Amino acid sequence: MTTIQQINSGTQSATKWLIDPAHSEIQFKVKHLMITTVTGYFSKFSLDVETEGEDFTKASSIVFRADINSINTNNEQRDTHLKSPDFFDATNHSQIEYTGTTLEKASGNYRLHGNLTIRTVTKPVTLQVEFGGIVKDPYGQTKAGFTVEGKISRKEFGLTWNAVTEAGSVVVSDEIKIHCEVQLVKQG
Repeated sequence: MTTIQQINSGTQSATKWLIDPAHSEIQFKVKHLMITTVTGYFSKFSLDVETEGEDFTKASSIVFRADINSINTNNEQRDTHLKSPDFFDATNHSQIEYTGTTLEKASGNYRLHGNLTIRTVTKPVTLQVEFGGIVKDPYGQTKAGFTVEGKISRKEFGLTWNAVTEAGSVVVSDEIKIHCEVQLVKQG
């Protein structure tokens, strides 16, 4: 298991990577009425990663941010509600932030441990990371690809709004599934 802070103190020359937003997707899924799944995504986000060379197992910094006002579930009324104080409270808390702390190799892939902050609540969250590889694109840029998945309890982050149907079912599930397709571009 590799601790990012331990690596950071020993890194000699860091390689910086930035997310390619045109080739990346940040999605979440939540059960609605406990019978169907609604998918949403963020259209504005950033991810800054520093590694030792092109070795992601030696990451010295991983910081992801998503702009709450860019949330999109293909329903304007629902998006407005998600931005309200009932959920993310975008007026007072404009971003979600995830900071990686430990990268651990697990069965050919990785587990990324870190801290997720939503509103004013920070909790540890572990994400499953599948490394797709590193290639040079037709324009000479070095790119790295990853699939990132995980689950969180929205209630643990203070997102407790809900309603109950006449039959006693909840409108929105507690569990939120996270799915991200991430392409990073090596800088300079």
